[in-house]
Amino acid sequence: MSILSGILPLYKPAGMTSHDCVMKVRRITRMKRVGHTGTLDPGVTGVLPICIGPATKVADYLHEVPKVYRATMKIGTATDTQDASGVVVERKSVEPPLTEAQVRAVLARFIGEFEQVPPMYSAVKVGGKRLHEWARQGKTVERKPRRVTVYEMTIENMALEREQPEVTFTVTCSKGTYIRTLCVDIGAALGFPAHMTRLQRIKSGPFTLDECVTLEQVEQAQAEGRLAELLYSLDQGLTQYPAVTVPAGRVKAILNGLNQRHLKGGNWQIGDRLRLYSPDGAFLALHEVIDIDREKGVESKPVRVFPEGEA
Repeated sequence: MSILSGILPLYKPAGMTSHDCVMKVRRITRMKRVGHTGTLDPGVTGVLPICIGPATKVADYLHEVPKVYRATMKIGTATDTQDASGVVVERKSVEPPLTEAQVRAVLARFIGEFEQVPPMYSAVKVGGKRLHEWARQGKTVERKPRRVTVYEMTIENMALEREQPEVTFTVTCSKGTYIRTLCVDIGAALGFPAHMTRLQRIKSGPFTLDECVTLEQVEQAQAEGRLAELLYSLDQGLTQYPAVTVPAGRVKAILNGLNQRHLKGGNWQIGDRLRLYSPDGAFLALHEVIDIDREKGVESKPVRVFPEGEA
């Protein structure tokens, strides 16, 4: 019997932690090697890729890719958790009313790389304890700012006529970006307290909401013996890297962990990573460019080899 292996693009429901989802999938599949690819808070819904079996080898790579979220920000009140689950700690009347031009101009200022301080209600560890544990003890501790990147923000809807205006937007960002903190910072830049009321991850790596399945669908597929049909091959978790086909005579060498010379086909730089495939389309390895010869091609070394049967 073949080992179950692949990436399951799960739709995470509200009320469950990412760890809860992993444990549920473990129970359904009866497999221990199950892991998620980026934590979502309990109240957040959306795309949560789950790696199963040998596919857990690519979980870290999926965690590194940019994510896309849809968020709604309410302006005029702030909460202690920076989202709707918290206690209101500040109110301010939004006067004079904000204009669309003001909101668009401020959001544009948050596109790029900048420092962000993790919120107290988060899983970041300080002094051996997670920040949300300190927060629940009524303590605020110093947090080091982190470099994050917002690649794109698009406004979907603005309800600025309300007593507490709301703005819904999508944001493409690097790992480790706190969208609720982004909402608070945008509000501050507008001159008002703010917090996040809704958040949904709509894309993680190559996986979108349209490709997601629910836990109920996973259970049904398992009961009907077709769970493997819901899984994507592990190299789908590496599509951020270019694909290169090696000659048939080099397949065995690549699987044995040897370097590959004279690769051509792209304007690659040292440090770039490549997906290597055999001529028949079998995924072989993830390589990193270590030398460049503009005439003969680049040389790459293995980062991770995926023996036949694991990909």
